[in-house]
Amino acid sequence: MSKRLILDAHLDLSMNAIEWNRDLSKPLSEIRKAEMHMPDKPDRGRGTVCLPELRKGKIGIVVATQLARYSPLDSALAGWNSPQQAWAMTQAQLAWYREMEAIGEMKQILTRKDLNQMVALWEDSSIPDEDKAIGYILNLEGGDSLVTPSYLDRAYDYGLRALGLSHFGPGRYAPGTKSEGPITELGKELLTKMEQYKMILDFTHLTDQGFEQALDLYGGPIWASHHNVRKIVPNQRQLTDEQIKKLVKRGAVIGGMLDCWAMDIRFIDTISDPWQLDIKLEHLVDHWDHICQLVGDSEHIGIGSDLDGIFGTEQSPWDLNSIADLQKYEEILDRRGYSDKDIDNIFHGNFLRFLGKSLPTG
Repeated sequence: MSKRLILDAHLDLSMNAIEWNRDLSKPLSEIRKAEMHMPDKPDRGRGTVCLPELRKGKIGIVVATQLARYSPLDSALAGWNSPQQAWAMTQAQLAWYREMEAIGEMKQILTRKDLNQMVALWEDSSIPDEDKAIGYILNLEGGDSLVTPSYLDRAYDYGLRALGLSHFGPGRYAPGTKSEGPITELGKELLTKMEQYKMILDFTHLTDQGFEQALDLYGGPIWASHHNVRKIVPNQRQLTDEQIKKLVKRGAVIGGMLDCWAMDIRFIDTISDPWQLDIKLEHLVDHWDHICQLVGDSEHIGIGSDLDGIFGTEQSPWDLNSIADLQKYEEILDRRGYSDKDIDNIFHGNFLRFLGKSLPTG
Protein backbone atom coordinates (compact mmCIF):
# COMPACT_ATOMS: atom_id res chain seq x y z
CA MET A 1 0.00 0.00 0.00
CA SER A 2 1.38 3.39 -0.97
CA LYS A 3 1.99 5.95 1.74
CA ARG A 4 -0.08 9.08 2.09
CA LEU A 5 1.56 12.48 1.87
CA ILE A 6 2.04 14.10 5.28
CA LEU A 7 2.33 17.81 6.03
CA ASP A 8 3.95 18.49 9.42
CA ALA A 9 3.10 22.02 10.55
CA HIS A 10 5.88 22.42 13.12
CA LEU A 11 9.52 21.29 13.00
CA ASP A 12 12.52 23.12 14.48
CA LEU A 13 14.89 21.88 11.79
CA SER A 14 17.37 24.74 11.64
CA MET A 15 17.63 25.03 15.42
CA ASN A 16 18.67 21.39 15.56
CA ALA A 17 21.10 21.86 12.69
CA ILE A 18 22.78 25.00 14.05
CA GLU A 19 22.49 24.91 17.85
CA TRP A 20 22.58 21.11 18.22
CA ASN A 21 25.16 20.84 15.40
CA ARG A 22 23.23 18.03 13.72
CA ASP A 23 23.83 17.30 10.05
CA LEU A 24 20.22 16.53 9.19
CA SER A 25 21.17 15.34 5.71
CA LYS A 26 22.76 12.27 7.32
CA PRO A 27 20.95 9.04 8.29
CA LEU A 28 19.44 9.08 11.76
CA SER A 29 21.66 6.21 12.90
CA GLU A 30 24.78 8.27 12.13
CA ILE A 31 23.44 11.34 13.96
CA ARG A 32 22.62 9.29 17.05
CA LYS A 33 25.97 7.53 16.99
CA ALA A 34 27.85 10.83 16.78
CA GLU A 35 25.99 12.10 19.87
CA MET A 36 26.16 8.98 22.04
CA HIS A 37 28.64 10.40 24.53
CA MET A 38 27.69 14.08 24.40
CA PRO A 39 26.48 15.26 27.85
CA ASP A 40 25.46 18.83 26.99
CA LYS A 41 21.75 18.26 26.19
CA PRO A 42 19.25 15.70 27.53
CA ASP A 43 18.17 14.50 24.09
CA ARG A 44 21.64 13.70 22.74
CA GLY A 45 21.61 10.44 20.82
CA ARG A 46 17.81 10.37 20.93
CA GLY A 47 16.84 12.54 17.97
CA THR A 48 13.97 11.43 15.76
CA VAL A 49 14.18 13.84 12.82
CA CYS A 50 16.44 14.08 9.78
CA LEU A 51 15.81 14.66 6.10
CA PRO A 52 16.15 10.98 5.08
CA GLU A 53 13.55 10.01 7.72
CA LEU A 54 11.20 12.73 6.47
CA ARG A 55 11.41 11.21 3.00
CA LYS A 56 11.00 7.69 4.38
CA GLY A 57 7.76 8.80 6.04
CA LYS A 58 6.58 10.75 2.95
CA ILE A 59 6.57 13.91 5.04
CA GLY A 60 7.14 15.98 1.95
CA ILE A 61 5.97 19.39 3.18
CA VAL A 62 6.84 20.95 6.53
CA VAL A 63 6.41 24.24 8.33
CA ALA A 64 10.00 24.86 9.43
CA THR A 65 10.98 27.36 12.08
CA GLN A 66 13.46 30.00 12.94
CA LEU A 67 13.71 30.33 16.71
CA ALA A 68 15.85 32.58 18.91
CA ARG A 69 14.54 34.01 22.16
CA TYR A 70 15.76 37.21 23.80
CA SER A 71 16.47 36.71 27.50
CA PRO A 72 17.71 39.63 29.61
CA LEU A 73 20.66 38.91 31.89
CA ASP A 74 18.38 38.50 34.93
CA SER A 75 16.11 35.99 33.17
CA ALA A 76 15.91 32.37 34.33
CA LEU A 77 15.27 31.20 30.76
CA ALA A 78 18.04 30.47 28.29
CA GLY A 79 18.27 32.83 25.34
CA TRP A 80 20.26 35.60 23.72
CA ASN A 81 21.30 38.72 25.62
CA SER A 82 20.15 41.19 22.99
CA PRO A 83 17.55 41.26 20.22
CA GLN A 84 20.40 41.80 17.77
CA GLN A 85 22.06 38.56 18.83
CA ALA A 86 18.74 36.76 18.52
CA TRP A 87 18.27 38.20 15.02
CA ALA A 88 21.77 37.05 14.08
CA MET A 89 20.93 33.51 15.19
CA THR A 90 17.79 33.44 13.05
CA GLN A 91 19.93 34.54 10.11
CA ALA A 92 22.33 31.66 10.75
CA GLN A 93 19.31 29.36 10.77
CA LEU A 94 18.10 30.90 7.51
CA ALA A 95 21.55 30.31 5.99
CA TRP A 96 21.22 26.60 6.82
CA TYR A 97 17.92 26.37 4.93
CA ARG A 98 19.58 28.10 1.99
CA GLU A 99 22.43 25.56 2.08
CA MET A 100 19.91 22.70 2.07
CA GLU A 101 18.28 24.28 -0.97
CA ALA A 102 21.66 24.63 -2.69
CA ILE A 103 22.29 20.88 -2.48
CA GLY A 104 18.73 19.93 -3.45
CA GLU A 105 17.62 18.69 -0.02
CA MET A 106 14.89 21.28 0.52
CA LYS A 107 12.87 23.84 -1.43
CA GLN A 108 11.17 26.90 0.00
CA ILE A 109 7.46 27.42 -0.57
CA LEU A 110 6.59 31.09 -0.93
CA THR A 111 3.34 31.09 -2.92
CA ARG A 112 0.29 28.99 -3.73
CA LYS A 113 1.93 28.07 -7.03
CA ASP A 114 5.00 26.78 -5.18
CA LEU A 115 2.73 24.78 -2.89
CA ASN A 116 0.86 23.18 -5.79
CA GLN A 117 4.13 22.29 -7.48
CA MET A 118 5.45 20.64 -4.33
CA VAL A 119 2.25 18.62 -3.88
CA ALA A 120 2.50 17.50 -7.51
CA LEU A 121 6.11 16.44 -6.98
CA TRP A 122 5.24 14.31 -3.96
CA GLU A 123 2.26 12.76 -5.75
CA ASP A 124 4.44 11.82 -8.74
CA SER A 125 5.08 8.10 -8.32
CA SER A 126 7.55 8.03 -11.22
CA ILE A 127 10.15 9.80 -9.02
CA PRO A 128 11.44 7.90 -5.96
CA ASP A 129 10.62 9.71 -2.71
CA GLU A 130 14.30 9.60 -1.69
CA ASP A 131 15.08 11.83 -4.70
CA LYS A 132 12.53 14.54 -3.84
CA ALA A 133 13.22 17.83 -2.08
CA ILE A 134 11.39 18.55 1.17
CA GLY A 135 9.16 21.59 0.70
CA TYR A 136 9.16 24.05 3.57
CA ILE A 137 7.14 27.09 4.64
CA LEU A 138 9.15 29.36 6.93
CA ASN A 139 7.70 30.23 10.35
CA LEU A 140 9.22 32.40 13.09
CA GLU A 141 8.45 30.90 16.50
CA GLY A 142 8.38 33.85 18.87
CA GLY A 143 8.92 37.40 17.64
CA ASP A 144 11.78 38.34 19.99
CA SER A 145 14.43 38.27 17.26
CA LEU A 146 12.71 40.98 15.23
CA VAL A 147 14.73 43.91 16.57
CA THR A 148 11.88 46.24 15.66
CA PRO A 149 8.63 45.57 13.79
CA SER A 150 10.29 47.10 10.70
CA TYR A 151 12.49 43.99 10.52
CA LEU A 152 9.40 42.13 9.33
CA ASP A 153 9.94 43.76 5.92
CA ARG A 154 13.30 42.03 5.63
CA ALA A 155 11.92 38.75 6.94
CA TYR A 156 9.00 38.72 4.52
CA ASP A 157 11.38 39.42 1.66
CA TYR A 158 13.44 36.32 2.48
CA GLY A 159 10.30 34.22 2.66
CA LEU A 160 8.83 34.33 6.17
CA ARG A 161 5.16 33.46 5.81
CA ALA A 162 4.00 32.64 9.38
CA LEU A 163 4.83 34.09 12.78
CA GLY A 164 3.99 33.43 16.41
CA LEU A 165 4.39 36.41 18.74
CA SER A 166 5.46 34.41 21.78
CA HIS A 167 7.37 31.33 22.93
CA PHE A 168 8.15 30.47 26.57
CA GLY A 169 8.19 33.04 29.34
CA PRO A 170 8.29 36.82 28.95
CA GLY A 171 8.49 38.11 25.39
CA ARG A 172 9.19 41.42 23.71
CA TYR A 173 6.02 41.14 21.61
CA ALA A 174 3.89 38.94 23.86
CA PRO A 175 4.38 36.73 26.92
CA GLY A 176 4.18 33.02 26.27
CA THR A 177 3.87 29.59 27.84
CA LYS A 178 4.28 29.46 31.64
CA SER A 179 3.69 33.20 31.94
CA GLU A 180 0.73 35.56 31.99
CA GLY A 181 -0.21 38.93 30.59
CA PRO A 182 -1.27 40.79 27.47
CA ILE A 183 0.31 41.40 24.09
CA THR A 184 2.76 44.30 24.40
CA GLU A 185 2.44 47.61 22.56
CA LEU A 186 5.30 46.45 20.33
CA GLY A 187 3.30 43.30 19.65
CA LYS A 188 0.24 45.28 18.61
CA GLU A 189 2.42 47.25 16.20
CA LEU A 190 3.78 44.00 14.77
CA LEU A 191 0.27 42.60 14.26
CA THR A 192 -0.67 45.68 12.24
CA LYS A 193 2.38 45.17 10.05
CA MET A 194 1.73 41.43 9.67
CA GLU A 195 -1.79 42.13 8.50
CA GLN A 196 -0.46 44.34 5.72
CA TYR A 197 1.36 41.27 4.37
CA LYS A 198 -1.59 38.94 5.13
CA MET A 199 0.82 36.68 7.00
CA ILE A 200 -0.30 33.66 9.02
CA LEU A 201 -0.47 34.39 12.75
CA ASP A 202 0.37 31.34 14.86
CA PHE A 203 -1.59 31.31 18.13
CA THR A 204 0.65 28.65 19.68
CA HIS A 205 2.27 29.71 22.98
CA LEU A 206 0.05 32.78 23.55
CA THR A 207 -1.29 33.38 27.04
CA ASP A 208 -5.06 33.20 27.48
CA GLN A 209 -5.20 36.99 27.58
CA GLY A 210 -3.00 37.26 24.50
CA PHE A 211 -5.18 34.73 22.70
CA GLU A 212 -8.30 36.85 23.12
CA GLN A 213 -6.45 40.03 22.16
CA ALA A 214 -5.02 38.45 19.01
CA LEU A 215 -8.50 37.34 17.91
CA ASP A 216 -9.74 40.92 18.26
CA LEU A 217 -6.69 42.67 16.83
CA TYR A 218 -5.73 40.48 13.88
CA GLY A 219 -7.77 40.16 10.70
CA GLY A 220 -5.42 37.94 8.69
CA PRO A 221 -5.23 34.12 8.53
CA ILE A 222 -4.63 32.29 11.81
CA TRP A 223 -3.68 28.79 12.90
CA ALA A 224 -2.39 26.91 15.93
CA SER A 225 0.55 24.99 14.50
CA HIS A 226 1.23 22.70 17.48
CA HIS A 227 -1.42 22.61 20.18
CA ASN A 228 -3.33 19.94 22.08
CA VAL A 229 -6.50 19.95 24.17
CA ARG A 230 -6.76 21.43 27.68
CA LYS A 231 -9.75 19.22 28.55
CA ILE A 232 -7.35 16.24 28.44
CA VAL A 233 -4.14 17.95 29.59
CA PRO A 234 -5.29 20.78 31.86
CA ASN A 235 -2.46 23.28 31.66
CA GLN A 236 -2.30 26.70 30.06
CA ARG A 237 -0.18 25.47 27.12
CA GLN A 238 -3.19 23.62 25.66
CA LEU A 239 -6.40 24.93 24.11
CA THR A 240 -9.70 25.27 25.96
CA ASP A 241 -12.92 24.20 24.26
CA GLU A 242 -13.92 27.84 23.80
CA GLN A 243 -10.57 28.68 22.25
CA ILE A 244 -10.93 25.73 19.86
CA LYS A 245 -14.38 26.92 18.79
CA LYS A 246 -13.10 30.46 18.22
CA LEU A 247 -10.17 29.24 16.13
CA VAL A 248 -12.42 27.04 14.03
CA LYS A 249 -14.87 29.91 13.50
CA ARG A 250 -11.96 31.83 11.95
CA GLY A 251 -11.04 28.90 9.68
CA ALA A 252 -7.94 27.84 11.60
CA VAL A 253 -6.30 24.43 11.57
CA ILE A 254 -4.87 22.99 14.81
CA GLY A 255 -1.77 20.80 14.60
CA GLY A 256 -1.53 18.01 17.18
CA MET A 257 1.88 17.73 18.88
CA LEU A 258 3.82 14.70 20.12
CA ASP A 259 5.61 16.05 23.18
CA CYS A 260 4.53 13.63 25.91
CA TRP A 261 3.74 16.33 28.47
CA ALA A 262 1.27 17.82 25.97
CA MET A 263 -0.37 14.42 25.43
CA ASP A 264 -0.72 13.04 28.96
CA ILE A 265 -0.97 15.06 32.19
CA ARG A 266 0.96 12.36 34.10
CA PHE A 267 4.19 13.04 32.19
CA ILE A 268 6.82 15.21 33.90
CA ASP A 269 9.77 16.52 31.86
CA THR A 270 13.15 14.86 32.52
CA ILE A 271 11.54 12.55 35.12
CA SER A 272 8.84 10.44 33.49
CA ASP A 273 9.37 7.62 31.01
CA PRO A 274 6.95 7.26 28.04
CA TRP A 275 7.21 3.46 28.12
CA GLN A 276 6.46 3.17 31.83
CA LEU A 277 3.41 5.42 31.43
CA ASP A 278 2.47 3.64 28.17
CA ILE A 279 2.19 6.91 26.24
CA LYS A 280 1.71 5.88 22.62
CA LEU A 281 1.03 7.60 19.31
CA GLU A 282 -2.64 6.79 19.80
CA HIS A 283 -2.85 9.18 22.74
CA LEU A 284 -2.89 12.07 20.27
CA VAL A 285 -6.00 10.64 18.62
CA ASP A 286 -7.86 11.30 21.88
CA HIS A 287 -7.06 15.01 21.40
CA TRP A 288 -8.13 14.91 17.74
CA ASP A 289 -11.32 13.07 18.71
CA HIS A 290 -12.18 15.77 21.20
CA ILE A 291 -11.80 18.53 18.62
CA CYS A 292 -13.79 16.60 15.99
CA GLN A 293 -16.65 15.97 18.40
CA LEU A 294 -16.59 19.59 19.55
CA VAL A 295 -16.77 21.16 16.09
CA GLY A 296 -18.57 18.39 14.20
CA ASP A 297 -16.04 17.44 11.54
CA SER A 298 -12.39 16.52 10.84
CA GLU A 299 -11.60 19.64 8.84
CA HIS A 300 -9.67 21.62 11.44
CA ILE A 301 -7.01 19.20 12.71
CA GLY A 302 -3.63 18.11 11.43
CA ILE A 303 -0.12 17.22 12.47
CA GLY A 304 2.25 19.73 14.06
CA SER A 305 4.51 17.15 15.67
CA ASP A 306 7.17 19.44 17.22
CA LEU A 307 9.44 16.37 17.19
CA ASP A 308 12.99 17.16 18.31
CA GLY A 309 11.73 20.47 19.67
CA ILE A 310 14.35 20.35 22.47
CA PHE A 311 13.43 16.71 23.16
CA GLY A 312 13.91 13.28 21.58
CA THR A 313 12.69 9.73 22.16
CA GLU A 314 12.91 10.27 25.94
CA GLN A 315 9.88 12.57 25.64
CA SER A 316 8.08 11.11 22.62
CA PRO A 317 5.51 8.28 22.39
CA TRP A 318 7.30 4.99 23.04
CA ASP A 319 6.11 3.47 19.73
CA LEU A 320 7.79 6.24 17.72
CA ASN A 321 11.43 5.66 16.80
CA SER A 322 11.63 8.31 14.10
CA ILE A 323 9.41 10.87 12.47
CA ALA A 324 8.76 8.36 9.68
CA ASP A 325 6.51 6.56 12.16
CA LEU A 326 3.89 9.26 11.64
CA GLN A 327 2.70 6.90 8.90
CA LYS A 328 1.46 4.59 11.67
CA TYR A 329 -1.43 6.99 12.14
CA GLU A 330 -3.15 5.60 9.05
CA GLU A 331 -3.76 2.25 10.75
CA ILE A 332 -4.49 3.84 14.14
CA LEU A 333 -7.04 6.29 12.73
CA ASP A 334 -8.68 3.60 10.59
CA ARG A 335 -9.06 1.40 13.67
CA ARG A 336 -10.54 4.34 15.61
CA GLY A 337 -13.27 4.76 12.97
CA TYR A 338 -11.90 7.61 10.87
CA SER A 339 -12.83 7.48 7.19
CA ASP A 340 -10.39 7.58 4.31
CA LYS A 341 -11.30 11.24 3.77
CA ASP A 342 -10.77 12.02 7.46
CA ILE A 343 -7.28 10.51 7.34
CA ASP A 344 -6.40 12.53 4.26
CA ASN A 345 -7.68 15.66 6.02
CA ILE A 346 -5.42 15.03 9.01
CA PHE A 347 -2.35 13.91 7.08
CA HIS A 348 -2.30 16.88 4.70
CA GLY A 349 -5.68 18.02 3.39
CA ASN A 350 -6.67 20.54 6.03
CA PHE A 351 -3.35 22.37 6.14
CA LEU A 352 -3.06 22.30 2.33
CA ARG A 353 -6.52 23.83 1.98
CA PHE A 354 -5.64 26.49 4.56
CA LEU A 355 -2.34 27.34 2.84
CA GLY A 356 -4.04 27.36 -0.55
CA LYS A 357 -6.13 30.26 0.73
CA SER A 358 -3.51 32.00 2.86
CA LEU A 359 -0.27 32.07 0.88
CA PRO A 360 0.30 34.75 -1.78
CA THR A 361 -1.04 33.72 -5.19
CA GLY A 362 2.26 33.73 -7.09
